[in-house]
Amino acid sequence: MKESDLARIRELGLFSGMDANRFSDLTSGAFMQKFPANTTLLYEGDTVDFLYILLEGAVEIQGAWHDKETTLAVVRPLSVFILSSVVLDAPALMSARTIDRSEILMLSAEGFRRAMRDDSRLALSIAEEMAGWNRALVRQLKNMKLRSAAERLANYLLTLQVQQGGGTTLHLPHEKRILASLLGMTPENLSRSFAGLADYGVEIHGNEIRLTMMTALKRMAKPSPLIDNHMPPLDHLSGKAERELWPPNSRAGKIIHD
Repeated sequence: MKESDLARIRELGLFSGMDANRFSDLTSGAFMQKFPANTTLLYEGDTVDFLYILLEGAVEIQGAWHDKETTLAVVRPLSVFILSSVVLDAPALMSARTIDRSEILMLSAEGFRRAMRDDSRLALSIAEEMAGWNRALVRQLKNMKLRSAAERLANYLLTLQVQQGGGTTLHLPHEKRILASLLGMTPENLSRSFAGLADYGVEIHGNEIRLTMMTALKRMAKPSPLIDNHMPPLDHLSGKAERELWPPNSRAGKIIHD
């Protein structure tokens, strides 16, 4: 494995505090693999033998029930996914499929659990990641249960605007099928929601979005720092990073649990 790849993995909060020797031991048996687009990496219910670290490409995390299927997250570099199943040595609750040609580092699940038991700093990092994910899940549940479809879409666009530099012209990072699923909608509901937001200055042209009435859009969306990560944190809240499931990923490292 390239030293440059190891250096990138070290950037993830999960590994940044690890003892150097234990990190070397953990990654010594790892292997890199390149997958074409539309490759299923694992199915929900599978035994999880590896912790996956996405270095290049994109991976869709999915769930299914009978003939229904939904997108739970889209993972982009640099990201770890299927962490909870690895920690608990439990079957996967989610499936994972590549969207683009992807380069993934695979760490032994058993080796990771052994390192977790031996390295207190890694164990602490895992606890912090799990806590951040739990808070993100609460945000997601509040967003889904307390807001209309149009309000969810409006706040998604405000999140996207922040993550893409604060401009008024945005590029949707997902195809609309995936976006609808991430926001808990059907594609038809997503189209209706976009149409409804036209009164608030949202113009859509393919995958390009223009926001022409930011004040009106924010007034309609009513963003809250207790739901939305695009809002400045309240003074009394922790500044620790939280992991989100449904908003678009930034370039920072992400941890996707199941």
